[in-house]
Amino acid sequence: MSMVEAILLSVIAASAPLLLAAAGELVVERSGVLNLGVEGMMVTGAACGFAGCWLTGSIAIGALFGMAGGVALAAIFALLTLALAVNQVATGLALTIFGVGLSGLIGAGFVGEKITPAAHLHIPVLSDVPFFGLILFGQDAFVYLSIALIIGTWWFFYRTRAGLVLRAIGENHASAHALGYPVLKVRLAAVLFGGACAGLAGAYLPLAYTPFFIPGMTAGRGWIALALVVFASWRPARLVAGAYLFGAVSILQLHAQALGLGIPPQLMTSLPYLATILVLVLISRAGGIGGSAAPASLGQVFVPDR
Repeated sequence: MSMVEAILLSVIAASAPLLLAAAGELVVERSGVLNLGVEGMMVTGAACGFAGCWLTGSIAIGALFGMAGGVALAAIFALLTLALAVNQVATGLALTIFGVGLSGLIGAGFVGEKITPAAHLHIPVLSDVPFFGLILFGQDAFVYLSIALIIGTWWFFYRTRAGLVLRAIGENHASAHALGYPVLKVRLAAVLFGGACAGLAGAYLPLAYTPFFIPGMTAGRGWIALALVVFASWRPARLVAGAYLFGAVSILQLHAQALGLGIPPQLMTSLPYLATILVLVLISRAGGIGGSAAPASLGQVFVPDR
């Protein structure tokens, strides 16, 4: 039971940044914008978050720094794609390349430094319950925030008028504009929100997951977050299952190596990415079955009538 508990705790920790980044990208894509720069915003958030925490000694300020880094890159993306109507796919890829370089520049002076990681919750009696205590009541604040973010996103989409407007813009921006809805303003807010979530997801890595910074420490998690949005069929509730599935694949390959199963470590390390490709292929072949169709205006440039 102790090994199962350790594995579950590791899976939950590994899934948190995926859930945070994917939740933000879900809002962005439901508004009709495709931002492929999640990896760049995450790695920039990691560098800014660690720098903020190391300079101030505060995990909360570090998280805010990480969010600010993600928002800054998202603002650049919004300027190019929303204001100047540049191709979203090309801009997103360029943003990732830029983010990787920028994070290396910001974090160059912090490589090798360490911080005290985010504290884990401890509730007397509840946290001491065998097996379930640590799993349910012994996580750090980022884990609980990721779950709250999914619940809040679901409520926003399906229980608020603003969520309905955002989804309508994502389905048909021309009709939404004709009805008087501010398409570009809504999309700008969605893009900035997605940047904040990606920056926070990146900051989680040095602030809670591993208490130090190394260049490229996101290790492709931003691309997995993008795949998770497709895996979840653009629905918030399904993101949870997808994030924990991919988190489990990442962690189980580490435990398999530790047990000495004789499987090449290179193959085990590639499992999360192979799983991502497999899921995308299966969903692509399924088409629109089960409500998996993407927003109709996803990736389309919108230029309002003058």
